[in-house]
Amino acid sequence: MSEKLKVGIIGCGGIAEAKHLPSLAHQKSRVEMVAFCDLIPERAEKNAKQYGTPDARVYTDYRELVAEKDIDVVHVLTPNVAHCELTVAALEAGKHVMCEKPMAATTADARKMLDAQKKSGKLLTIGYQNRYRQDSQGLKKRCETGELGEIYYAKAQAIRRRGVPTWGVFPNKALQGGGPLIDIGTHSLDLTLWMMDNYEPYSVMGASFEKLGRLLKPGEQGNGFSSWDNEDYQVEDSAFGFVTMKNGAVIQVETSWALNILETGEAKTTLCGTRAGADMNDGLRINHILCDKQTITRPETATPSGVAFFEGAKVMNESDFECTVWLDAVQGKGELLVKPEQAFVVTKILDAIYESARTGKAVYFNDEGGDSI
Repeated sequence: MSEKLKVGIIGCGGIAEAKHLPSLAHQKSRVEMVAFCDLIPERAEKNAKQYGTPDARVYTDYRELVAEKDIDVVHVLTPNVAHCELTVAALEAGKHVMCEKPMAATTADARKMLDAQKKSGKLLTIGYQNRYRQDSQGLKKRCETGELGEIYYAKAQAIRRRGVPTWGVFPNKALQGGGPLIDIGTHSLDLTLWMMDNYEPYSVMGASFEKLGRLLKPGEQGNGFSSWDNEDYQVEDSAFGFVTMKNGAVIQVETSWALNILETGEAKTTLCGTRAGADMNDGLRINHILCDKQTITRPETATPSGVAFFEGAKVMNESDFECTVWLDAVQGKGELLVKPEQAFVVTKILDAIYESARTGKAVYFNDEGGDSI
């Protein structure tokens, strides 16, 4: 494509303003933001004025935006439950779609998105920007070269001691589909599956807790953000899963917004292989045996000053890197880093953890309906 890509934005809230709009604005040489949609018109108008073309259009109905013939790409940046409906509509209208994480709130919705993408022939990716971090990129290369050997045990960690988001609709189960598991646990699980290159789950056992979110009142929460309203807190404050893969490998999933624990950190993975192990607990660390001695190696993942991802450019943060890879794929200059089939499995496992937590029983998968990729 020689002309600039024309981009439409659906959802002009926090994730749009903090991540997508600034990154797209850094790509002015090849994109134009021509349409903005939000249920709150003032938000769409504000971002259209700041980021849009002089004649950028503003909508409150996404159907009007996706119907516009000149739009090539749509970014879906809404609460989780709306991802499916909006993404499917955009794909059916012939648009390429970047959808924020997670892919969907349920496996059924994720399946609809995957089917719509295949039928449309357009590109669909999910906003797992933590894959684009330099430590993640470095660890992935080590996994691909076989430095860790066969990875048979892993932990996907997204633990906050007190980090309940108190803006937007995060504690609203009807709009978000869940709490920390679907919000930040999804990043850690995505990283872990990607590093292992294993997308064939066999079974899941899960547990979730609705303790501190509903128990602690303002003034006794100690939240890192402002106090939350425990009367309206509708989601879990912590969740845990045990995933067995078809090849026998296992993954522990640990996630919380509020948990009385000191060992915290999010968007991290711990990997244990037959030749070495790795974690992200204090920067990227590789544990291995060297000269018959237990050794820890700390690879330098920060790009040295003056060295860039491509000649003549400054080092990109993960959001800019994600945007660049996405636009390259749309323009036929590269491949997607986050494939929808991979994101589908992430959603399927998260959904199974919630289901197991609800029923107290293990969830088993089969190969029907695209369970294997």
